[in-house]
Amino acid sequence: MSREILVRAEEQIARSAAGDQVAFATLVREHQGMVFSLAYHLLRDRSLAEELAQEVFLLLHQNLSSIKSPAHLKFWLRKVTSHRSIDQMRRQQARPQVPLDEVAEPVSVERATDPLLSKSLHKLIAALPEKARLVLILRYQEDLEPMEIAEVLEMPLNTVKSHLRRSLATLREKLTRCIGEVNV
Repeated sequence: MSREILVRAEEQIARSAAGDQVAFATLVREHQGMVFSLAYHLLRDRSLAEELAQEVFLLLHQNLSSIKSPAHLKFWLRKVTSHRSIDQMRRQQARPQVPLDEVAEPVSVERATDPLLSKSLHKLIAALPEKARLVLILRYQEDLEPMEIAEVLEMPLNTVKSHLRRSLATLREKLTRCIGEVNV
């Protein structure tokens, strides 16, 4: 981030904390995609993700005075979104789950060239335990390093690495079995 952009972002945070609603709306616009995407990939429910994103930004508005920098803001948003998503997933466990293939996908450019492989991978990731799924999403969707994930989730670095290693091994094994079944 260039020095000029950083200064502008810091000013925007300060103006938001001082009550400037236009500056706060700009902060929301800049970060709503990240917050919604993280919530959506964890909850697999568009309306719950939208509701959770609103809740996160309401909490941000209430806690703006504690935000120290643009980097802290991004960290804070990821942390709060992750924790609120985990809370929501725990509340949902008592309710019936909707299969992943019945959930409408967000509009985006599809990069996968093999729709069967992509669909299988989504199902396998959705079947992972919530912490392991959250670690994978933060690592490969949000592109966070293991140390950053450990900070966001308040878990030991070695636990994050273990989740990544075990989850990837499980995904490789199950995907190999799925592809093997398709090729037969």
